[in-house]
Amino acid sequence: MDINGQTLIGWGFKPGRHFQAAIARANELRTAGQDDEAIVSAVRELIPVEVTIPMRAAPLAYGVFLDAETDEERANLAGVIRHMDELMRVPTIEAGAVMPDACPSGSAPGTIPVGGAVAARNAIHPGFHSADICCSVAITVFAGGVDPKTLLDAVQAITHFGPGGRRDPVALPVGLADAIAANPFLSDLTGKAAGDFASQGDGNHFAYVGRLASTGQVALVTHHGSRGFGAGLYKKGMAVAKRHTAKVAPEVPAHNAWIQADTADGQAYWEALQLVRVWTRESHYAIHDLARAQLGIEALVVDRFWNEHNFVFRRADGLFYHGKGATPSWSGFSPEDAGRTLIPLNMAEPILITRHRDRKETLGFAPHGAGRNLSRTAYLRSHAPAWPEGIDARFYCGRPDLSELPGAYKDAASVRAQIERYDLAEIVDTVEPYGSIMAGDWEADAPWRRRKAAAAEPQADSVEA
Repeated sequence: MDINGQTLIGWGFKPGRHFQAAIARANELRTAGQDDEAIVSAVRELIPVEVTIPMRAAPLAYGVFLDAETDEERANLAGVIRHMDELMRVPTIEAGAVMPDACPSGSAPGTIPVGGAVAARNAIHPGFHSADICCSVAITVFAGGVDPKTLLDAVQAITHFGPGGRRDPVALPVGLADAIAANPFLSDLTGKAAGDFASQGDGNHFAYVGRLASTGQVALVTHHGSRGFGAGLYKKGMAVAKRHTAKVAPEVPAHNAWIQADTADGQAYWEALQLVRVWTRESHYAIHDLARAQLGIEALVVDRFWNEHNFVFRRADGLFYHGKGATPSWSGFSPEDAGRTLIPLNMAEPILITRHRDRKETLGFAPHGAGRNLSRTAYLRSHAPAWPEGIDARFYCGRPDLSELPGAYKDAASVRAQIERYDLAEIVDTVEPYGSIMAGDWEADAPWRRRKAAAAEPQADSVEA
């Protein structure tokens, strides 16, 4: 009996443009006396069998390093576990962990929590680093003689918080713009890369001034990511990931889609991530250098380092380690790893300076901050925010963002105790707070809101002279 299209479909091949040639080739082989196994093997070279990868029937086990003692904490932990249980069914994932600062970051089942970490095989998941690619913290320590208020004033004069980029653009480092323009994922984002450089955005990003507990030296710590530049890369990465995953693993939810790392797209996306990483590091240091120049004195820099805590890392085992708001705590996590990382808690608490511990059970991660037990809106609905005492707390856009006051975050002492209890990182020093600057509630007085309000105002009757 001749082989036809139904025969090939029965063998698992999907109809397509090569079907006719495959049918002809299969019949040639049958006429020549080949058995079905040989014919299927030959047809597979013309029409690859479309293999779909299913979700796991049950989640992989994962480490939980998050204590819960109050009702709010228990509810938060339950939400984190629900998401992690679903996430750990994704077929690329081989290990996972939950940090002490973990909290849900979306409503779709299996959305990676803030404070979640997973290791994936041959896969980069854009949804696991989200739009705020390379959200990170950088510190510059100055020699004696720098006044903390003067430094905070200087930072406020030169930085930019809120939407959009700077009005006074800062030049990108030599060669970085060319490298960005040459990458297929970034080539049309050069304007964003230039405009957003040395700016800080909104949300929980900050500029914080304090003194080292060990020496009393004044330090500046900034917290921000890659702004609209990184968000543009995320959007493109998600589009590629969704197309790929829809073909090979249609059961996997779109927010858990991945780019296959060993493909041309995977390699280009990985290279784009590294360029965004360099951009973000230099953006931090540009703000620090502008503040130093603004001081108008010879402020000597005695130390400087940084670390990302919302990124994907490739380790020696070949796996891709995604930290969604999780601080790497292993030697060599980046080319310029100084052996120390920064873990901020809230504006009224010390910033922790830590050394690596590289615990296998935590995938080598530590928390990235204090995290939240309630969403911003839920916190404001059920709590009366208290202004921090003894802290020079400033909001760049004027109106305070009450969801960023210390009470909105988890108890800092508890998070610190869990870091030590689970040996996630070694605390070697702290930056004791003087004050900080955050974006503030810019949306309450955003330009589009002002235009809408103006349009709604009744117009006075015109009077002719």
